[in-house]
Amino acid sequence: MEPLVLYSPKLPVLIEHLTMAAPLQFFFLFTLTLFSSSFSEQSHIELPSNNNNPNPNPLQKLSNLHFYYHDIRDNENPTIVQIVDTPKNVPNGFGSTFVMDDAMTEGPELSSKHVGRAQGLFGLASLQDLGMFMLTNFAFTEGAYAGSTLSMLGRNPISEQNRELPIVGGTGVFRFATGYAIANSVNSVSTPQHFVVEYNVTVWHG
Repeated sequence: MEPLVLYSPKLPVLIEHLTMAAPLQFFFLFTLTLFSSSFSEQSHIELPSNNNNPNPNPLQKLSNLHFYYHDIRDNENPTIVQIVDTPKNVPNGFGSTFVMDDAMTEGPELSSKHVGRAQGLFGLASLQDLGMFMLTNFAFTEGAYAGSTLSMLGRNPISEQNRELPIVGGTGVFRFATGYAIANSVNSVSTPQHFVVEYNVTVWHG
């Protein structure tokens, strides 16, 4: 019995098409690679795969700042004032909102050198824990940063230590600032009327 042979008039055309497809696909990928490399060089745009610098702008500077601020809650000279109260049946003081103008100092004592003011709003914004929202401007009044500000906006879980909050902008020396702040409550010197917080701030800026 003779073997069965299948033949179609379109078979040579199909074989020719498949034979040409591989070189064309290789040529397309090769051309795309050359175009990407040429575009990156001519437009001075660095592709993400070639960027090993954590700071996208090499003209920016990295600064580390360390200071303390003081929440004064007494009746004579308070630096924080409650502007929104909350119903008694709401847990964790949810909704309570305050405005602040706290002294910033070099050391944990209020008598140490003043370097600026921490001004802004904060409030209790969590039903599950003591989580605050903070909108704070650090306004510096001494040294090389005098007249400049940093803006911080984020969540502050005040019952924890090493709390991280984002730095979202700044003015003066700190134009285009981005970075983060680490906050720690200084319980050893704090009282119910005088709450001290330590800040370590790391920022890239212009």
